[in-house]
Amino acid sequence: MFFERPDSGDLAVLVHIDFNDPLNSYGPEECVELAISAGADPVAVVTGSRQKPDPRYFVGTGKLDEIMDIVVREEAQVVIFDHSLTPSQERNLEGFLNCRVLDRTGLILDIFAQRARTHEGKLQVELAQLQHLSTRLIRGWTHLERQGSVGNRGPGETQLETDRRLIRERIKAIQKRLEKVNVQRDQSRRARTRSATPTVSLVGYTNAGKSTLFNRATGAEVFAADQLFATLDPTLRRLDMPEIGSIVLADTVGFIRQLPHRLVKAFQATLKESSEADLLLHVVDASDLSRDENIQHVNDVLREIEAYEIPTLVVFNKIDALSNVAARIDRDEDGKPYRVWLSAKTGEGISLLKAAISELLGEDIIQDVLVLPNNSGRFRAMMFEQGAVISEDYDEDGRSILNVRLPKKDFLQILAKTGLSEEQLHAA
Repeated sequence: MFFERPDSGDLAVLVHIDFNDPLNSYGPEECVELAISAGADPVAVVTGSRQKPDPRYFVGTGKLDEIMDIVVREEAQVVIFDHSLTPSQERNLEGFLNCRVLDRTGLILDIFAQRARTHEGKLQVELAQLQHLSTRLIRGWTHLERQGSVGNRGPGETQLETDRRLIRERIKAIQKRLEKVNVQRDQSRRARTRSATPTVSLVGYTNAGKSTLFNRATGAEVFAADQLFATLDPTLRRLDMPEIGSIVLADTVGFIRQLPHRLVKAFQATLKESSEADLLLHVVDASDLSRDENIQHVNDVLREIEAYEIPTLVVFNKIDALSNVAARIDRDEDGKPYRVWLSAKTGEGISLLKAAISELLGEDIIQDVLVLPNNSGRFRAMMFEQGAVISEDYDEDGRSILNVRLPKKDFLQILAKTGLSEEQLHAA
């Protein structure tokens, strides 16, 4: 691994500080889940409050002594801060506590490294790891002499510069490979667009049940577990829907509060499945007491990847964990579905979800039989170029009869370019 990680079963002391910020006020519960997901064994949670972080140790000297006492008493191997630490703070803490120190970014990166299974996912995680490590290289070389005078630099600085250069070269190589992946994904998306196949992307807070819902809806066997970031790599499956035909359903990485920005950048190719989808299914754990806050955090990430304006259907999952809640569709004042209540675990409400998806996507998909007038050769060519023709036949007068399926906006654009009207195409 590129940086130290908690080994399986490592005893960990967790630190969570409240900075009295009402916009970013949350408890240490998620940090505990993250630590367990990384394989650590939390033995204590240290909490406190400050107006702002201490520039040297992040916490004050009194809190630092408290952490030290717990580390010694519990014989802990790692201290995990539920915050982002600067490289110098991390280094100072390790020197004082005499054990490994991880911040929230390093912890999440470690979990991502464990979960990534595909070549693309591993590249994305490695890129984020290297970018994170590049600011912390000094910690691995503190045993080497470093002298600052010109012409008299110690071997530590030489080794650091060598490592920085190697890391920069590796980062460039990974970015080039991910660019190729991005191109391939763009080609696949364009092919789906040409064939008028809508894409529906699952998004949501991690552990909301996206992969379980994906498996239930498609019959796939994507890994799903009751843990944070159980699935990282995007998975796509074709799904036949009532009335509108085939769609592509995409299962993507889960979101989390304070998701490290470098991870969002590294996973751009993956997240683009969401930013270019026709419909988002925002999966929410309906039984989670923090569901409203989780919804807000997901919306924040959607804004960051420019996917917030995409039509969204909210899916309240895990109703099996609630009492007196039945599967149902909630509709807005225009009668459109905007929320579905279901249980991916039991399957209750899955048929309602498919009906709601069909209803929302059906408004934007045209499937029709068109009779082309004799002067419509350009229209016919553009429909074939769009990949919208399901089949073609001819009537007794030699006119082309097209069975077509395509997005409504594309159909209207072709009509405008060719100067035809819908009435001309439906003339007997």
